[in-house]
Amino acid sequence: MSEQQTVQGNTEHGHHHHEHGEGCGIPKFDTRDLLIREDIMKKAKELADLIYTSEEVQHYRRAESQIQGNTKIQELIATVKKKQKELVAFETTFKNETMVKKIEQEMEVLQDELDGIPIVTEFQQSQSDINYLLQLVISIVRDTVSEKINVEAGSEEAPAECD
Repeated sequence: MSEQQTVQGNTEHGHHHHEHGEGCGIPKFDTRDLLIREDIMKKAKELADLIYTSEEVQHYRRAESQIQGNTKIQELIATVKKKQKELVAFETTFKNETMVKKIEQEMEVLQDELDGIPIVTEFQQSQSDINYLLQLVISIVRDTVSEKINVEAGSEEAPAECD
């Protein structure tokens, strides 16, 4: 398979069965059997490598490393997780609204303390920056493919308003 890479399984010789008649030339693809060209996969991996070496990802990794190495932050995170479990127990098992409110207030104080630590806010910002970058890449690919499909099909966008 030099031209295509099978992500999962293989289709039944690329043929499909329906009312078009024998050998209509339209290949059948099952959603479980996705064929992806190797050149597309290669470019996707190159793009992933480029994104990985971006300043946004490097900043994220530095901040993550600092957070993992900070005992106070790790203790705060562990306490928040413990409080989350307590909250679920008091909401679902014990059905104790008073304790739920008390734990929510304690969690808010802990979260405020975490949010007050500069490296935590830098980490959160870097996560947001990476998500934005990934969404931007997805949008560019989607819009470019869509634009080329519309051009090839000879379709034009409808006018914004009719005069």
